[in-house]
Amino acid sequence: MLLGKKGVKKKKKGIIFDLDGVLVNSMPTHVQAWKTAFAKVAGIISITDRDVYLLEGMRGRELVIKIFEQKNFPDHSLAKTVHDEKSKVFKTVRSSKAFEGVKEIINNIRCRKAVVSGSTKHDVETILEEEFGKDKFDAIITADDIKKGKPDPSAFLEALNKMELEPGQVVVVENAPLGAKAANNAGIDCYVVLNNTPLTRSDFDGIVPEDRILDKTSSLRKPLGEMCRG
Repeated sequence: MLLGKKGVKKKKKGIIFDLDGVLVNSMPTHVQAWKTAFAKVAGIISITDRDVYLLEGMRGRELVIKIFEQKNFPDHSLAKTVHDEKSKVFKTVRSSKAFEGVKEIINNIRCRKAVVSGSTKHDVETILEEEFGKDKFDAIITADDIKKGKPDPSAFLEALNKMELEPGQVVVVENAPLGAKAANNAGIDCYVVLNNTPLTRSDFDGIVPEDRILDKTSSLRKPLGEMCRG
């Protein structure tokens, strides 16, 4: 729990959520779509789930370039083609149901709420509308709204601007190292939820204190409720 002086719980006025892997169980289909696109366009078949999860939060084309570099693939001009193919495949395989207990969190916690995602505006807004209703969020920041993806803090700073809040008034909920680093770079306290990621607590060493890493998003219902009460 985030504590202030003399152990008093810090009150927050806003929560910024990542989307994929935090609010909705969409990462498995994102991974499937990336693997399909890399194989079809670039012939790269050695990508693992972990490869993608470690880069989650980057804007799509940045992720492609990073994978190209990791796999020693020389033709970076294919980055846009891979990204476009991934977006096309994702639309056909997408599965993005809210994790257990998440709708209750969104509906019941009394503070400003935002979503910051490295996915496209179309995908993010479609999922939010289907699962929660876009009107439940005071700000929605996507890859289309920024020039640099996570770990750059730009997206979180833009969310703060739209929420009209300061970094110390907000907490971020993430599931990826790059997202947690972006929160740190923005000066915002961060929680990590693992849900069904192949990553482990050790992947967040030196980024987020271990007591802020939880097994699932629903475990944050009480802490977030207490932080945003009153």
